Amino acid sequence: MAELPETLVLVGAPGAGKSTIGAKLAQRLDLPFTDVDDLVAERAGMPIPEIFLSRGEAAFRELERDVTLETIGRPGVVSLGGGSVMNDQIRAALAGVHVIWLDVSAHHASRRVGITGNDRPLLAGNVHSTMVKLLNQRQPLYREVATTRVDTNGLKANAVVRLVLAELGIPAEEEN
Repeated sequence: MAELPETLVLVGAPGAGKSTIGAKLAQRLDLPFTDVDDLVAERAGMPIPEIFLSRGEAAFRELERDVTLETIGRPGVVSLGGGSVMNDQIRAALAGVHVIWLDVSAHHASRRVGITGNDRPLLAGNVHSTMVKLLNQRQPLYREVATTRVDTNGLKANAVVRLVLAELGIPAEEEN
């Protein structure tokens, strides 16, 4: 079995499964789990959609950057916000960290986040069309920072966790 990196960072589009996979992966590896989106909301004292509405995207991105830079050095599994890779400082800080890109198509991501994307401010309106645009912008950046890429299309969370573990050289536990 390969030596496990101290920190595993998950990146990917909204709907890739970063929060779900991250929590399951952390549990399987007996590591702490940190969801940057949850920390951003906690620090702001309001949900992310409210941050966008009351303070604007620029203020959200600044807070996301600060929280992300504080968090990616922590041991454990860390799930980043989907747009965090757009920030040069974050991409630079990810150098030397084991980054797992949970790759998802616009079709599958749109289905996972729902028709309206109500709790995801950047996806309000036509979710699929917006997702295509986001992926066109972000996929090269996910690719740039990724140590490992895992295709999540059409897979349930446990199957993705098994793929991530396999990429890390860790045998999956037997299913009951």
